[in-house]
Amino acid sequence: MSPEKRRAMIVQAVLPLFVEHGAAVTTSQIARAAGIGEATVFRAFTDKDELLDACVAEALRPDNAVAGIQAIPLDVPLEDRLVEAAGALAAHMERMGALFGALRSSGYKRERGPAPKRGRVSDDLREAVAELFEPESDSLRLPPQQLAAMFTGLLMMRGRLGEEKPSIEAMIDVLLHGAVR
Repeated sequence: MSPEKRRAMIVQAVLPLFVEHGAAVTTSQIARAAGIGEATVFRAFTDKDELLDACVAEALRPDNAVAGIQAIPLDVPLEDRLVEAAGALAAHMERMGALFGALRSSGYKRERGPAPKRGRVSDDLREAVAELFEPESDSLRLPPQQLAAMFTGLLMMRGRLGEEKPSIEAMIDVLLHGAVR
C-alpha cells in the first residue's frame, strides 16, 4: 500500500474515534481501529497531532456533500432541489460539528501550525448549490452564485437560532418568496 493510501486508510478508520473521544483517544485505540500496529501509525504520521490534523482536514472536505448536491436532478422543482441540498449540507455540517465538539469537550487546543484551509470548502459547496438555481436563471432576481451564498449562509446560521429555529422548508420558502405574505 502506498504511503498516501495508508494515511487515508488510517484517517478513515480513526475519524470516528476522534468524534467519539476527542483528542483523548489513545494511540492504542488508533492502532486497533485501523487494524495496524502502533509503530505503523507513527510511520504514517509523525505524531498524534499530525493524524488529528489529517482527520480535521478530512472532516472539512466537502466531497460527499458536493456529490450529493450534484446528484440532485435539475428537472424537479427548485424548492425540492434546495430541500435535498439542505440535507446534504446539514450532514456535512453535522460531521464537522461532531468532530469539533468532541475535540473541544476533550480540552483539545490547537497549538501547532496554521489551521486547515476552509475557503475552498465553501467555494465548492456554493458552486454546486449555484448549479441548482441555473435552470431558473432567467426568472431570478439575483445571480445563482449570490443566491447560493445566501442559501448556504442561511443554513449555517440556522444552527445558531436555538429554540426559534425555523424548518428548512420555511427558510427555503422565505428565500424564494420573501418574508412578506
